[in-house]
Amino acid sequence: MIYPIVKFGDPVLERAAAPITQFDDELKKLVDDMFESMYAAHGVGLAAPQIGISKRIAVVDVTFKEDPNAKLVLINPEIIHKEGRQHGTEGCLSIPEFREEVTRAKAVTVRAQDVTGKFFEHTGEDLLARAFQHETDHLHGKLYISHISALKRDLIKRKIKKLAKAGEW
Repeated sequence: MIYPIVKFGDPVLERAAAPITQFDDELKKLVDDMFESMYAAHGVGLAAPQIGISKRIAVVDVTFKEDPNAKLVLINPEIIHKEGRQHGTEGCLSIPEFREEVTRAKAVTVRAQDVTGKFFEHTGEDLLARAFQHETDHLHGKLYISHISALKRDLIKRKIKKLAKAGEW
């Protein structure tokens, strides 16, 4: 099932998501649906709040279907190590059409659970590190625009308000 992507302005995007405590077939189905929704929206990462579900789940595939082994499911993820810095353009499926320069850690280690509840650690660099940080932020109710200047953030918010008023958001 492909879920519609929730856009900026929806309160689900600005609150911390609830931890997952039940690892069952329903969770596996949700994870499959999240991958399907992410690919349909042409994304490389998707957090459950972005489809209106306030739960601590994110899916990532920075190869966008090119490498089936690159598909990652992060349940109750926590970033446990960061190093270095990278600057790059970042966007978000929940804030379509807007992209900004964001500084993030260059390498990140995340500790999470898989769909069976088993804990694992995974280290990513560059785009994968950016995706880990971006999706984990979503689970804490933060959007990438919180990492840009207040001036740029206000400009984006004003443009979105204008689009919403015109019925285009």
